[in-house]
Amino acid sequence: MDIHHDWASIRAHFRRCWKINFHVTIASVNAEHHPTVTPIGSLFLNEDGTGFYFEKFPNLLPKHALVNPNVCILAVNSSRWFWLVSLFKGRFTTFPAIKLYGVLGQKRIASTDEKNRLLNRMRMTRGLKGHDYLWKDMDYVRELKFIRAEKINLGSMTAHL
Repeated sequence: MDIHHDWASIRAHFRRCWKINFHVTIASVNAEHHPTVTPIGSLFLNEDGTGFYFEKFPNLLPKHALVNPNVCILAVNSSRWFWLVSLFKGRFTTFPAIKLYGVLGQKRIASTDEKNRLLNRMRMTRGLKGHDYLWKDMDYVRELKFIRAEKINLGSMTAHL
């Protein structure tokens, strides 16, 4: 999968997955070379092969970025309907999962546009009790630059893709 040529479809896949799962998983490695994964519900992919996530709750990712800024982000389409239809047909219409490899950048104050993207994504939860706890005061983002994308292959079910 070519990260530049396929970027629009990669972004579409990540949007679909977020609507189903409400998060992606970011894998990182600590100073002792032990891997860990962190669920992130605020990842956004930009049009230019970069992205960002809001860094309010992650504790380990910022520490790992100091030692090893390389990350792998996994977005899985876990829609039951998607899987049932694919299993019935014997093939997937789109990839069931995509991994993005990238590098964590600097933590910085979120721009107004970035905050608006978050508020727009979370607009359906505005009236709920946990909305302010989770999404209020999201002031800092961590930049990401992606260097490679990898589609998840599942034999003949994805061979035509």
